[in-house]
Amino acid sequence: MKLTSKFPALMLTSESVEKARPTDEQNRCLLESVELEREVLGTDGVLVRVVYSALNYKDALAASGNTGVVRKYPLIPGIDAVGKVVEPGSSAFEFGEIVLIANAKFGTSHHGGFASFARVPEDWLIRLPAGLSLEQAAAWGTAGFTAAQSVQQLLNHGVTPELGEILVTGATGGVGVFAVQLLAKLGFSVTASTGKLDRYEQLLSLGAAKVVPREQVVDLSDAPLLKSRWAGVVDCVGGLTLNSAIRATHVGGCVTACGLVAGHELGLTVYPFILRGITLCGIDSANVSREYRQQLWDKIASDWSLDVRNVSTEIELHQLPQQIEQILNGSVFGRIIVRMPE
Repeated sequence: MKLTSKFPALMLTSESVEKARPTDEQNRCLLESVELEREVLGTDGVLVRVVYSALNYKDALAASGNTGVVRKYPLIPGIDAVGKVVEPGSSAFEFGEIVLIANAKFGTSHHGGFASFARVPEDWLIRLPAGLSLEQAAAWGTAGFTAAQSVQQLLNHGVTPELGEILVTGATGGVGVFAVQLLAKLGFSVTASTGKLDRYEQLLSLGAAKVVPREQVVDLSDAPLLKSRWAGVVDCVGGLTLNSAIRATHVGGCVTACGLVAGHELGLTVYPFILRGITLCGIDSANVSREYRQQLWDKIASDWSLDVRNVSTEIELHQLPQQIEQILNGSVFGRIIVRMPE
């Protein structure tokens, strides 16, 4: 492989953010298309030729200049990357090995995956398990990995198909579509909740036993407990949806939380926890150990393998800004994977 001195990327700069702030447009992509010298990435660590990245809600927030996500400027966002090692340095990796990049700093305070190259510390890399193609790994990405973590937590807390329905909120998003499929594969009866009425048939085709509008899940009353409905919950949106789901979970049930698109506040009493023994599990996909990450990816590639073709759309890098604005406006279904230019 001949490495060119320059490579394409999408970059966020302090100038673009400052220029946009007076307009107060929260759902606008501020990324600039640039050609960069590879020296911009530094010289320490492993150089990876990125073949695929993927679009996550966190990436869209970064691309709009959200100060809660972006830790430095200039920045190449993109928290997902799958590619080939082209400069292993002194690492244990070999030239041409296929790797996944994952770390809390990648795409937030360290240049991320929306570029043809990335240079990262060795311990940010894991080997792509046998049984997964680069495209499949990109489709799973952080969203699918988060869904797998959520399902694993339900299993760890004794939630089984015999105990009743599992609720998946925000079911048309990246985490949601993988959670629905994976839970259905494991024999659970899944109720998928969404605000997108035109996506019901797709969710049913992914394995949901039932699809309900989000209004049927959210309870605006101040009742400390609601009628028991769920043996477990994979919540992807937060806010009142998570609040209501916790209050409606069976005795001994488990609720996982990984999103905040519906709000970051959680105003409720302790009654679900002390009267029903509910477990609330936060899902943090950025800071898990390398060993655990590799174990779960190995499981994704084998026992938990899924057909990802119906939940992923492949685009080119230049098409990404439009998709970012769509995900910020809530109009994206499933996963957007981004193929990098050669």
